[in-house]
Amino acid sequence: MAAKIYIVYYSTYGHVAKLADEIQKGVSSVEGAEVKLWQVPETLSDEALAKMGAPPKRDDVPVISPAELADADGLIFGFPTRFGMMPMQFKAFMDGTSELWCPQRLAGKPAALFFSSGCQGGGQETTALTAITQLVHHGMLFVPVGYTFGSGMFEMGQVKGGSPYGSGTIAGDGSRVPTELELQQAFHQGKYFAGIAKKLKGSP
Repeated sequence: MAAKIYIVYYSTYGHVAKLADEIQKGVSSVEGAEVKLWQVPETLSDEALAKMGAPPKRDDVPVISPAELADADGLIFGFPTRFGMMPMQFKAFMDGTSELWCPQRLAGKPAALFFSSGCQGGGQETTALTAITQLVHHGMLFVPVGYTFGSGMFEMGQVKGGSPYGSGTIAGDGSRVPTELELQQAFHQGKYFAGIAKKLKGSP
């Protein structure tokens, strides 16, 4: 039976969504793994989002409920940085998982993280470090990408998001889009994570 992997994300301006698409491709490249994209519910009003200049949410990606997390064999969570941590939208979603926490229905499931930030010093590592607490309380197994991306991890000639904690992108003022290198790391993360999830599930 295939390892079922959910990519669950929140994206304000589309940067995290773009990474999610590449991670999905990476997971799909692994035989014996199936993947589905999900969005978490928005907590801001349409009026507030309009004032922020945020584009409409994608209608081809369903909104997930906390209970549905338990159906996955592996979970990859993605979100933008807000002052070095996950944004309120994702925190509100995780705060709604208490019914899964009490019986520890997520315990033992592998989980990974990816993210965006406004600048290089905007939380590319602190966002992951502070988000790991959510995984720990659920007993999930954090799967960092480490340095398995090889030479791409050591690129010094261009601005690059991502870290050993997970793939990432730098959004800048919102007009910058994920670079080819950032997308390659996202693809790699999906492929790498799928292999780990398969092993933990015992899939051939």
